Amino acid sequence: MSAQARLSMWPPAWAQVFGEDRFGVFASFELDGVGGEDKVEFVWRWIPPGSFMMGSPEGEEGRWGEMEGPQHAVRISQGFWLGDAPVTQAQYRVVTGGDPSEFKGAERPVEQVDWDQAGTFCTALEGKVPGLAAGLPSEAQWEYACRAETNAAFNDGSDCTEPEGLDPALAKLGWFVDNSERETQPVKGKLPNAWGLYDMHGNVWEWCRDGNRDYAVPWPGADPLGPHPNESGVAEEDRVARVVRGGSWFDFARRCRSAYRFWHYPDPRDANLGFRVLAGRASAQPPEAESGAIGAS
Repeated sequence: MSAQARLSMWPPAWAQVFGEDRFGVFASFELDGVGGEDKVEFVWRWIPPGSFMMGSPEGEEGRWGEMEGPQHAVRISQGFWLGDAPVTQAQYRVVTGGDPSEFKGAERPVEQVDWDQAGTFCTALEGKVPGLAAGLPSEAQWEYACRAETNAAFNDGSDCTEPEGLDPALAKLGWFVDNSERETQPVKGKLPNAWGLYDMHGNVWEWCRDGNRDYAVPWPGADPLGPHPNESGVAEEDRVARVVRGGSWFDFARRCRSAYRFWHYPDPRDANLGFRVLAGRASAQPPEAESGAIGAS
């Protein structure tokens, strides 16, 4: 792609605000609230293309055996936009008109959302913001974004020292069973990672686009994607179990590590299941944005 073509993509057409801060490039927009509520903001962080080691090394404290290995090199060939936090109840309500969550609070993550409902939300959001290209991240995109160029158990570069206790590193980064008071908490209440993403550890599990893949089977080194057949018309017994990542308010620290992975069939609706949205068509690294926020032209 030529420099001129790349420049023409930035800022994205859907951005009302576009800029750069200490975490990198960001874009945002607002949607009118429902029932007289205030406008609701959606903030997206640019995740640049790059490579990382997916999974965990055999000696990582809290590791879940073969499910996290073997650790292998993965290249994310194109950059993408990712919501800076899990979808909140205010965001879900302004897009769908409803809120299925057990633990109510506008800035708490929406939960009790199954995989299909997460996809329906993305489609509805796209309808309100044409060109957004909203969807769920793949498992590889999720872990790459979570790690933000770190290789340790947590995305600030810390090890997991208390896999089933009050882990001091995780306590700064996320909500889990030992600090959550056994319920979700408002998003962005803990420290973000180096790319400005909040709540990648704990609070709610986040649905991914694809199904579980066996790390021991050779996969393409770039953009690996687990099973993901078209769900339309697929018999219930043939549906693919979808990956969830990040752990939740209900889980021990070991399950909130960057490499930990689990999966569910698409239809459970639990109070610890939410999601985060990927947006914008994948593309090359953007040019430098001006410092601070600027209006999109």
